[in-house]
Formats: sequence, structure tokens, C-alpha cells
Amino acid sequence: MTTLFEQIGGRDAVNAAVDIFYNKVLADDRIKHFFEGIEMKNQRRKQILFLTMAFGGPNNYDGVDMRKGHAHLVEKGLNDSHFDAVVENLGATLTELGVPAELIGQVAAIAETTRNDVLGK
Repeated sequence: MTTLFEQIGGRDAVNAAVDIFYNKVLADDRIKHFFEGIEMKNQRRKQILFLTMAFGGPNNYDGVDMRKGHAHLVEKGLNDSHFDAVVENLGATLTELGVPAELIGQVAAIAETTRNDVLGK
């Protein structure tokens, strides 16, 4: 069975998606403030590794778990509306890259499984 990672287009597609995604996020007034002072080269690297793993590709993710990694943002007010904005930006990115709606739905479903940990619920 082909993984979602392969169906989306593999490493090159994930790399392109992460670049476009963060350009959208950093321009989004709803959420960009959460990234102030963040070293974005490393942030992009971690996101590429995380999405690759989450989509069924090679697991080389070396970041902390979602709950620990976002706890400082929850303290700054991170909530469901912000999570929704991130998912919206990810969907828009994949649409821009020509990923079929069915696969974007699968990506959104995977993202949704992280909501409670990201938001510290």
C-alpha cells in the first residue's frame, strides 16, 4: 500500500509544502506572533521531519513530543482558533501544490489527532 507521504509526492513535495506553509503562517495575523524570535531554518527542518513521519514516510523526527513542544505557546494563549488557522494554512498550501482534496482531507485528519496534545488538553 502506498503511504500518504508517497501519494503527496515524497520528500520534494513535503519540503516545498513546508516552505510555502511557513510563508503563509508568517503572513497570517492570527498566528504569526507565535513565531516571533523562532529560528525558522530549524523550525522548518523539524516540521519537514515531523510531516514526513506523520504521513508514513521515514521516521527521523527528533523533536520533543507535541505537548512539551507547544506548552510555552499554550501559556501565550494558543487555542483552538489558532490550531484551526494552522490547519487552514496547511490545506491552502497543499491545494496550491495541486494535492487532491481527498489527500488533503487525510492530512487534516492526521493534524486533528495532534490537537489535544498541541493545546495541552
